Amino acid sequence: MCGRYATTKSSVDLSDLFGAFDETEGELAPDYNLAPTDPTPIVRADSAAERGPRRTLTIARWGLIPSWADSPRVGARMINARAETVPTAKAFASSFQGRRCLVPVDGWFEWFERNPFFMTIPDGFAFGGLWTENRHGLSCTIITTAAMGRLTQVHNRMPLLIQPERWEEWLTAPADPALLIQADSGYLDAIEIRPVGPAVGNVRNDGPQLIARLVNGTVGQESLF
Repeated sequence: MCGRYATTKSSVDLSDLFGAFDETEGELAPDYNLAPTDPTPIVRADSAAERGPRRTLTIARWGLIPSWADSPRVGARMINARAETVPTAKAFASSFQGRRCLVPVDGWFEWFERNPFFMTIPDGFAFGGLWTENRHGLSCTIITTAAMGRLTQVHNRMPLLIQPERWEEWLTAPADPALLIQADSGYLDAIEIRPVGPAVGNVRNDGPQLIARLVNGTVGQESLF
């Protein structure tokens, strides 16, 4: 985890939601089945802005590619960064110090006993992420933590969820392991664990049908958990 997610809000909606300057230049498209190495929207703090620090919405390759990597293919192995080791890991420590980002998503997918589930809430999530930019381009990773509450029934890991009241701190505060604390249990309790169809397992498939609730093999069921 996390190896697949959906992000479908428009750049206009995201820039409004995060109070961010839109740098996507119309290249952002809905993706209901975003996979490793795909382009993904991120929100980061731009400390070089002429009027002072501001949030910017831009597009990065999912899978952080360190400057020392010989090939961008390395990024496929760095789509996730474990919160337990982020502050000291060679690939992620420098980004944790000053290149943290928010990754806006509608929800993420996990497989339990070969059955796919979609974790979501009405307003979506902001994952805690890291970014870097070098000769390989702009790339990012999603931080994961140990799963909590009902989510342990699906997988033993989950994304680091950053609640709106913590967005500014996550983007701009000095690096501190305390930033890596998972969202509170009340927030996690609001997550819907939704069974979905097997079509999401094929990365070539896309569209809203991938996140539709499944019941007895057809769309339209309550959560199993």
